[in-house]
Amino acid sequence: MALTLRALTEQRSLALRVVAGEAGLDRPIGWVHPTELTDPHAFLEGGELLLTTGLALDDTTSEAYVRRLVEAGTAGLGFGVGLSHEHVPRTLVETADEIGLPVLEVPRKTPFIAITRAVSRAVAADEYAATVRIGRAQQELTRTAVGKTGAAGVVRRLARLIDGWVVVFDAAGHLREVSSAAARAHGEQLDVKDLRAGTRVVTLGEQEVVLQTLHTRGALAVGTTEPLDSTGRHIVNTAVSLLSLALEQDRAQRGALSRLRTGLLDLFTDGQEALALDVVRTVQGAPPQPWAVLAVAGRPAARTALYDRLEPVAGQVFFAHSESLLVAATDDADRVLTVAAEVGGCHVGVGDATEFPASLRQARQAAETARSQDIPLLHYADHAGRGLLNLLDPLAAQAFAHDLLHPLRTHDESGRGELEESLRCWLENHGHWDRAATQLHIHRHTLRNRITKAAELLAQDLDSPGTRAELWLALQVTR
Repeated sequence: MALTLRALTEQRSLALRVVAGEAGLDRPIGWVHPTELTDPHAFLEGGELLLTTGLALDDTTSEAYVRRLVEAGTAGLGFGVGLSHEHVPRTLVETADEIGLPVLEVPRKTPFIAITRAVSRAVAADEYAATVRIGRAQQELTRTAVGKTGAAGVVRRLARLIDGWVVVFDAAGHLREVSSAAARAHGEQLDVKDLRAGTRVVTLGEQEVVLQTLHTRGALAVGTTEPLDSTGRHIVNTAVSLLSLALEQDRAQRGALSRLRTGLLDLFTDGQEALALDVVRTVQGAPPQPWAVLAVAGRPAARTALYDRLEPVAGQVFFAHSESLLVAATDDADRVLTVAAEVGGCHVGVGDATEFPASLRQARQAAETARSQDIPLLHYADHAGRGLLNLLDPLAAQAFAHDLLHPLRTHDESGRGELEESLRCWLENHGHWDRAATQLHIHRHTLRNRITKAAELLAQDLDSPGTRAELWLALQVTR
């Protein structure tokens, strides 16, 4: 910690006395500079303790002199007495008190060189401590980076070293690694999508956040309650280099794993299930069978985001890129559907066949249809069931749908809710409350209230398969 004016005055051997600006004694001293110039502005960088005997100062020149020192960012003034002045000029003291410049009276017995040595020792000690801290931090971060925890470990270690929180974003601006749950909450409030190469400092509440691009892709966010000092910035720069390297290596490994998964998917599709399953179990673990097979269409960014979100549950879901689709196989389809709804921009098709190749063909067809109709989810059975609409007279079907849905539409037109759309989404999700609520961006309790209200208005039992089929048919006719 840098030596402050207060700490300097506490060194009894110097016998310094505070005569003005006591409120500013906690300012750090960057260096000491003795001068008798009345305007040393051009020779100062700011933060210095200026030493003078006041050869050219008196009550008429002191006020302007003090104001020039403040403008130059001087930390304080040490005024030597017993030579040209018996006491610090009164005007100088009054002006310094008025504008908050600390003034220390230096007795005749204390040479300026003694003050310089005291500050020099403190500066040297600070620089040594900073060097040691940086060296130790670099060693800790490097050991962590080459260890088993990789980038995630570096993030947590960096957070401890700077006494703050750390978040790593991927190239799309999504959270990739966080040092803690609190860091995740902070990271969700930050937008780094428009961050260009370099560093930006922003505030988040009462915290200062340093945003810095990584050398490869993505960005690092470091939040602290106090601004980072030079040592902290050095440590962060070290972490940036190590994270960039770790993430680049991770990207290469992920790319290789992605190609392996696609190859395994080809084996499943070709009917070589035993071989493919043996490799999947060895590489990442496999969910118990039988599997539901899902195909996901949508923008590449959405499919990539879903792929990344499924990575932590790789042992419970097999997933792979396949041309313009993402394919997933699992014993729990809801796990994938929930994540897809959270990611957004996904159109999911679900196969119903027992054999993997047939189920995958069905899922692909349902996914393409879901994308063309701009709906989030379509089961193959529902997709195939639309052939029933071709057997109905269009006018009769429209009349049936109008009569059946009339109570809901009358209610919705009054502005008291979105019952028809809520019912449609709920049926498309086979009555799954959480998934339907996520797609509608409402709370599941709100959805339950809407479905209950719809049942009352329709005077129908929505638990009845026949009623659900009739409502589904009506909603398809009016789509």
